[in-house]
Amino acid sequence: MLSQKRSASPISTTRRLAPQSVFPLNKLLSATRLALLVGFGGIALAPTALAQGTDAAPAKAQAGNSAPERLAPVVVQGRRVYAGGQLATDSRVGVLGNLDVMDTPFSTISYTEDYVENQQARDIGTLIGAADASVYVASKRSVKETFNIRGFPTSANDMTFNGLIGMAPNQRSSTEMAARVEVLKGPSTLLNGMPPEGSLGGSVNIVPKRASNTPLTSITATYESDNMPGVHLDVGRRFGDKQQWGVRFNGVYRNGDTAVDKQKQDMGLASLGLDWRGERARVSLDLYKQRERLDGINYFGIFSIAPGVTQVPTPKTGDYQLAPDWAASINNTQMAMLRGEYELSDALTLFGAWGQRDVDFDAQITRNQLLNNAGDINVNAFRLISDGTQKSGEAGVRGHFDTGKIQHKWSLVATRYTSRWNYQDGRGPSFTTNYYAPSFGPKPAFRYMGRSVEDKLGSIALVDTLSFMDGKVQWTVGTRRQNVQSSNYDAAGAQTSNYDQSRWSPATALLVKLSDQLSVYGNYIQGLNKGDPAPAAAKNAGESLQPYQTEQYELGAKLDWGSITHSLSLFQIARPSAYTSPDSNVFGVYGEQRNRGLEWSFWGEASRGLRLMGGASYTKAELTKALDPTHLGKQATGVPKVMAKLGVEYDIAALPGLTATGNAQYVGERFVRDNNQLSLPSYTLFDLGARYTTKVASKEITLRATVQNVANRAYWAGSWSGGDGSGLSGGLGAPRTLLLSGTLSF
Repeated sequence: MLSQKRSASPISTTRRLAPQSVFPLNKLLSATRLALLVGFGGIALAPTALAQGTDAAPAKAQAGNSAPERLAPVVVQGRRVYAGGQLATDSRVGVLGNLDVMDTPFSTISYTEDYVENQQARDIGTLIGAADASVYVASKRSVKETFNIRGFPTSANDMTFNGLIGMAPNQRSSTEMAARVEVLKGPSTLLNGMPPEGSLGGSVNIVPKRASNTPLTSITATYESDNMPGVHLDVGRRFGDKQQWGVRFNGVYRNGDTAVDKQKQDMGLASLGLDWRGERARVSLDLYKQRERLDGINYFGIFSIAPGVTQVPTPKTGDYQLAPDWAASINNTQMAMLRGEYELSDALTLFGAWGQRDVDFDAQITRNQLLNNAGDINVNAFRLISDGTQKSGEAGVRGHFDTGKIQHKWSLVATRYTSRWNYQDGRGPSFTTNYYAPSFGPKPAFRYMGRSVEDKLGSIALVDTLSFMDGKVQWTVGTRRQNVQSSNYDAAGAQTSNYDQSRWSPATALLVKLSDQLSVYGNYIQGLNKGDPAPAAAKNAGESLQPYQTEQYELGAKLDWGSITHSLSLFQIARPSAYTSPDSNVFGVYGEQRNRGLEWSFWGEASRGLRLMGGASYTKAELTKALDPTHLGKQATGVPKVMAKLGVEYDIAALPGLTATGNAQYVGERFVRDNNQLSLPSYTLFDLGARYTTKVASKEITLRATVQNVANRAYWAGSWSGGDGSGLSGGLGAPRTLLLSGTLSF
C-alpha cells in the first residue's frame, strides 16, 4: 500500500478484491518512496547544417547547392536523434517495425527521453499536446487521460507499451519510465490491430527505458504548485564481458495539492527494465507498478447541455473547483511483459511478446447537465468499482528477399488479446446545484449492480513493402483479419449478450523519395471499432452489428532541410456511427462524421542553440450523415477547426548552460452542440521557463523551472464525450501552474 492516507479514504471498502499480483513490486515501490510567445514568426528557416555530435560547430552549407545535403543524425545513447535532440529520427510503425521518418508512408513523431525530462510533463497527453497541432488535449488532470488526434478521441487504454496493445497503465501513464513516446497519426488496424476501446485518430506507443553502456544514476526532486513535492530515482547499469545484460530502474513518488482548489494527488511508480542482447538474439523483461489517488477530481466537467440553454457559462480560472470534496479515484496498475527476437539468418527473424496487466480501479464522481442560462446544474452521483486482467501477445516472423530488381521486406504476425473486467456500478441520487456557487453536500449512499465483461481480440496480418529503383520508390501492401468476441454477464454470472464478428482490414501506402531530403507519400488505411448491439426498443433488438470500419486517405510530404525538418499532410477520415432509424425502427449504421484536414509540423535546430518545434492544423469535422437533418454539414462537437503551436528553446551564449524555454498554443473556436448554436471562443496559452545545467564536484546538476499558462487564462477545455452531441465535458482549463525540478546525475 502506497500511503496511509488510503485508510482514511472517503471511498468505502465495499469493493471487489483486487486481482492477484503478477509479481511482488510492493516492496520495490515502498523503497522508491523512501528514496526520495514567442509567436509564429521567425520561421524563415535557414539551411544550416550541423555536424555529428551535440557539441559540434555548425558546418557551412555547400556552395552552389539549392538544398543542403541531408545530415547524418546525431547519436545520443545509441539512438538516432534530430539536431537539438528533441525527436528521434525513427519510430515503431507496428508490423513494419522501426522506420526512419523519411521512409515512413504515414505521419509519425517520436519524442526522446531528454525532451520528456525537459518538458516536466506528468502525463502523455500533456507531452504530445504541447507542440503538435494535430493533438488537442480536451481535459486537464481528470480521472482519465483524454486527447484528440486529428479530431477523434484517443483513449489512454489504447496506448501500446513496447508495441503490445493493452499493456500501458490504466487511465493514465506516467512519463518517467519512457525512453521514447511515439505517435502515429490516423487509424492503424493493419499496423497495430484493433484497439480495445476503438481509438481512431491515432495511436501512441511508450518505449520503456533501457540501460545504456554508460552507467547512470540520477535523482530528481520535483515541485508542482500549489504544494506537491516529489522525487524520481533513475538507475541504469550494464553487466557482462560484452555488456550484454542491462538493468534500468525508475521509481517516482509525489504527493500533495495540485493547482486546482481542494484537489490532491498521491502517485507512485516503480518500473524495472531488464534486457539481454546477444549476437543474434535479444530478450527484454519489463515490470511496473503504478498507483494514483486523486481527491476532489472532476471527470466529466459538464457532461451535457439541456435544449433550452442559449449561452455558455463564463469560464472560471482553472483553480476553480467544480467537483465535490468527496469525489475521488484510486487507480492501481501492475504489468509484466516479456519480449524477444532471434535472427535465424541475415534474412529471417522470429519475434514474439507476451504481457499481463492487472488493474484495480475505484472512482466516485459526478455527471452534470447544464439546465439553464442561470447556471443551474443537475448532478448525478455515481461510482465505478472495477478490477480486471488483460493478457496480450504477438508472435511473428519478418524477413527480406529480392525478386529481380525488386526488394521485399515482409512480416507475418498473429496477435491475441483477452480482457476480463468485473464491475460494481453504483448509482446515487440526483440533485441540483449552481455552477457559480456549487454545493454538492456530503457523500451520498450508492446502490450497486454487478456485471462483468469479457473481450477477446484475435488477428493475423501479412504485409510486404516492395522497393524499386534502389529504394527510391516503396510500395506497402497488406491486410489483417480481425476477430472480435465480447460477452457480458450479470451479477449471477449468467450471460446477457454475446458478440462474435470478423472483418478484413486492408491497407496500402506508396512512398517516393524524390531526393535524400524530400519524400512524398500517400496511404489508404482502415480503423475498426466493435459494433454495438441493437437496443431493446429496436426492431432488431439484440442484434450485433459488424465492426465499424473507418477509412483514411492521406497525402503527405516530408522535407529534411538541413537542421530543420518539415512534415505536411492532407487527410480524410470517415467514421460511421449507428442509431435506430425513426422510419424503420431498425438499429443500423446510418450516421457518419468525416474529418478533412491539413497539418504542418516542423522541428529541429534553426541555428546554433535555437531549437524549434511546432506547426498548424486545419480540421473540418463535418457531420455528413446524422439522425437530426439539421446537424448535416455542421462541425462536430468539441473539434477546433484551427490550432497552432510553437515550442522554443534558446541557449544563452553569455551564460553557458542556461537555456530559455517557451511555448505558445492557439486553439480555435469549438462548438458544444452538434447544431453549432453554442460555441466556445478561441484561446491562446503561453508557457515560459528556463533550465540551467552545470557541474559541481564533477557531478552534473540540471535545474528546471516552467510556468504554464503564464497569464492564468480562464477557458473551457472543450467537449470530448458529450454523449448526446453536446457538453463541456472537458471541464475548465488548467490554471497557472509552477513546475520546478532539480536533477543530480552521478
